[in-house]
Amino acid sequence: MKVTILTGGSSVERDVALASASQVRAALREAGHQVRVVDTVRGPIPESEVKATLRGQIRSEPPSVQALAELERQFLLGELGRIPEILEAEVVFLALHGGLGEDGTIQSLLDVVGVPYTGSGPLASGLGMDKDISKRLFRLAGVPTPDWAMAPLSAEATRQQVGWPVVVKPSKQGSTVGLTLVRRPEDFDAAVGLALQYDDEVMVERFVPGRELTVTVLEGRALPVGEIIPKHEIFDYECKYTPGMSKEIFPADLPPSLGKECADLGVRAHEALKLGCYSRVDFRLTPEGGFFCLEANTLPGLTRLSLVPQAARAAGIEFADLCDRICRGALVKRGREQIPSR
Repeated sequence: MKVTILTGGSSVERDVALASASQVRAALREAGHQVRVVDTVRGPIPESEVKATLRGQIRSEPPSVQALAELERQFLLGELGRIPEILEAEVVFLALHGGLGEDGTIQSLLDVVGVPYTGSGPLASGLGMDKDISKRLFRLAGVPTPDWAMAPLSAEATRQQVGWPVVVKPSKQGSTVGLTLVRRPEDFDAAVGLALQYDDEVMVERFVPGRELTVTVLEGRALPVGEIIPKHEIFDYECKYTPGMSKEIFPADLPPSLGKECADLGVRAHEALKLGCYSRVDFRLTPEGGFFCLEANTLPGLTRLSLVPQAARAAGIEFADLCDRICRGALVKRGREQIPSR
């Protein structure tokens, strides 16, 4: 199959996208596919430059907003529909995270061009990116989620509507970029100011203590539930992408009844947002045994430290097979292939 990986981009998750692309490229080639790579801000990456560009390494801090603004001035979004590597592909594999690559913008363009692509469609991508709308849909679907309010909000209003402590975060951002755990009213305004650097909408969400769990949904089914034990109180950017900063356990050590409940809630959240072939849904499990859905990831990371490949491995699916199935899921969405029974 001719597969073009679309990666890079100008979001603060650019490094994560390039690292995902590095792993996906190797896996798809292992599976026997012809693979080319396109950076959405720089165009096709020549084979001679692929290794240097797809470093597979993520710095402990995301790229600066200023550096990303410079990249965005070179943005090639309007040209993507004319690039041969896109037009000639049988499938475009979206190794993009955050920004225009995950909010439905590029998905809409690819729909116009008529090229199958991995992940979710424009509407589902937009719903998943907007945490406020996602949480509203979770509740309508019977998936518990922590109480929240949207800024502008005073510290006193936060106390009354949400209660301390809270998590302050950009409403449309991933990888916990711009996120702060706030325990004291005097720290609230600074946390909102940080979140506003990454998004014009800021969510203030009740902090739920407990265990961090995650559910990967693949082809409509939940893979083994995983648990993340970060070295920080929050599974933040550094813990996600720095080796040794977190411990991941697949499958999670849960009683069967709780494992099934978490998996079922993950599928229900996936369906509430009308997501595509795969996603990852994150939860907190309280000491009292209650689940709270934090968010759904429509294009979860596929780096060597990422959670989806670990969940797949726990289900007996090796990484090359996982990437192959994600590609074939894009063809299924277009009605060009049927997923073989397994």
